[in-house]
Amino acid sequence: MTREFDRGYRGSYRPLVESYPDETVYPADSFRVEWGPIFHRGRLDGSARVLVIGQDPAAHEAIARRILVGEAGQRAQGLLARLGITRSYVYINALLYSVYGQGGGTRHVLDPKIVRYRHRWIDTIVKDQPIEAIITLGQLADQAYQAWRATPLGASSQAVYATVRHPTYPESASRSGTLTKAEAFQRLCDSWNAALDVIHPAVTPDVPVPLRHYGSTILPEDLAPIPDVDLPPGLPAWMGDLDAWAARTGADAQKKRATITVTVPTRARTWPVL
Repeated sequence: MTREFDRGYRGSYRPLVESYPDETVYPADSFRVEWGPIFHRGRLDGSARVLVIGQDPAAHEAIARRILVGEAGQRAQGLLARLGITRSYVYINALLYSVYGQGGGTRHVLDPKIVRYRHRWIDTIVKDQPIEAIITLGQLADQAYQAWRATPLGASSQAVYATVRHPTYPESASRSGTLTKAEAFQRLCDSWNAALDVIHPAVTPDVPVPLRHYGSTILPEDLAPIPDVDLPPGLPAWMGDLDAWAARTGADAQKKRATITVTVPTRARTWPVL
């Protein structure tokens, strides 16, 4: 079997992962620091043309050690596919650790030490790679971009920019009851279609594709699996595929914070009958 995995952190990226903010910068009452930092996903080899900034890692990311690999990441991967971008991208998050509780991300996304480290990542990416477009997923990611844009390097960037609703917006927005899930999906699709209009003509695709808008929802075929080349060596192939395989579980808040349950999807259970 031959599989191409992520080659790891080399060159100017190695110092970024060898020295990073800990719980003295990311307080444990607002972040799940016990699960460690999740740095990126995608190309760090000088070939990325699209930078995507997300918000914070979740359960799937804590296990896979790469950002945006769960359903949100697979929706975002589908968005890039509509740009013809199948490989030449890199993702980072506004926040290095998973947010715990309500409002932690909003309270801390512009903390000076968090900003300083995040800017080191963005600066390194735009210096080392021919970034043609930057996409932010959600409000926290947009705040992160705007803070960087106010720096000298950010102000000089010629990359086309679009901010879109976060891939999980329909679920989070409909949970409050102010919107139906169908209405929230329509808002998501409208947001993503507007970004496609701006970015599609501005980026050099890996695979040329015609501009194609979303309808009123995200269909299963609109998701795209996470390729092996984005993942650490040896990670099972099903961890990049379309099944939801990780969830925080526990009888109370203490146990739920401490526990992520991983379940091998039915279709990947290829062992002999037990």
